[in-house]
Amino acid sequence: MPEPTPRDPAEPTLADWARQAARAADDKLGRDTVIIEVGDVLAITDFFVISGGGTARQVRAIADEVEEQLTLLNGPKPVRVEGRDDCRWVLMDFGGFVVHLLDEEARAFYDLERLWSDCPRLEWQPA
Repeated sequence: MPEPTPRDPAEPTLADWARQAARAADDKLGRDTVIIEVGDVLAITDFFVISGGGTARQVRAIADEVEEQLTLLNGPKPVRVEGRDDCRWVLMDFGGFVVHLLDEEARAFYDLERLWSDCPRLEWQPA
């Protein structure tokens, strides 16, 4: 059986891509953007990036920016995107991380940060 090849240290990790998604949301004035490490409790993904927009139009703009910036950096493409019809809650599944973009009402109602409050937060800095 062949030896696994070591990861190139210059190659971005899932955490790096999640941070980039958070920065993209921040570039479009996403509100209260957080990254939650859920990999220890969820088998389907490692990170949730959560951000908010004041209107459906802003949520759509944030979703477009996340996808555009990751594409420009040769990053992962979303496996699926849901919620673009009404943009109250856009879910962008990138496999190793999931981006949740919610308008104010949906974010307050679903309160994802409280639901996942036992999980650690990943630090990130705006660009």
